[in-house]
Amino acid sequence: MFPSLATPALLLDLGVAERNLEAMAARAGALGVALRPHAKTHKCVELAERQRTLGARGLTVSTLDEAEVFAEAGFDDITWAFPVAPAEATLGRVERLAERVRLGLLVDSLEALEALERLGRRLAVWIKVDCGYHRAGVDPHGELLLELGRRLAVSPVLQPAGVLTHSGHAYAARGREVLARVAEEERSVMVAAAARLRAADVPVPGVSVGSTPAMMAVDSLEGVTEARPGNYVFHDLSQVTRGAASMDDIGVSVLTTVVSCQPGARHSVVDAGALALSKDAGCGDTGMGLALDVTDRPAGTLVSLSQEHGILDRPWPVGTRLRILPNHSCLTVACFDAYDVIRDGRLTGRWGVRRVRG
Repeated sequence: MFPSLATPALLLDLGVAERNLEAMAARAGALGVALRPHAKTHKCVELAERQRTLGARGLTVSTLDEAEVFAEAGFDDITWAFPVAPAEATLGRVERLAERVRLGLLVDSLEALEALERLGRRLAVWIKVDCGYHRAGVDPHGELLLELGRRLAVSPVLQPAGVLTHSGHAYAARGREVLARVAEEERSVMVAAAARLRAADVPVPGVSVGSTPAMMAVDSLEGVTEARPGNYVFHDLSQVTRGAASMDDIGVSVLTTVVSCQPGARHSVVDAGALALSKDAGCGDTGMGLALDVTDRPAGTLVSLSQEHGILDRPWPVGTRLRILPNHSCLTVACFDAYDVIRDGRLTGRWGVRRVRG
């Protein structure tokens, strides 16, 4: 299996990824929302270009490093979907980046809003709202939502972009019916938050929601203007076990080699450890990843990982090449500097993973 590649290697099945991209673009169109994909999953200019070709309105990123990479690649409409830190170094980078692209920024505190206002630059600002995940974002029923909205509405420099959320709690759901309920909760909370602001004479141009599992199961996005899923480009075992995807939808895997299997042992050791796969345990049903053999048949479960070693629950001869399907493709991709791109079982190229940080 790809004997020319040193292992561990990150394999991108381009045919699967392109099918996933097309399916989500069609789904967003059918639901009547713009698609602003989250590029933190793939961190890849070539894949972002395919998303843009399929009609993506812009990109979502998690870090200013990602924003700068995609700005350099010619993307000029980027939302940094992370609460702004009111720190001098961060604000300086925001100011420089805003000179080159239309930059959407998130606030869920007065401190962040006031820091952005002091820059004196025209900036599009979203209010981050908690739709039930309880990680970050203002209470949709609280006074801070209205206070931030009113401050934005009268700001001489900041431009209200609307309300934005992330239904991260969809990753705790199992089955499409449960996912659909989480997605409807996200939608209804955000539409109601927008209505509260509008009733207070605060303009709300956009209502932005996110998460791949919610988008795969949602029945209606009435009142929403855009969606920001990211994981859908590759999916992973976590999406499969939640009922949001099938095994055939998984677009990345890690090529690995068996490096040890002692006589009489019931396990073998591969050269893909935590620094190739992360230590995300997914839903707990797939160990630390599932192995496939050269014919794509099940070849065992990774039961534990150390830094560079993976323990597989089956004995395989030393030198055997296997593919590991990841629990969490976003974290797995972030372990590598490049994809080895395959199509129809053949290597076709190598694409960079732009994981620069700091």
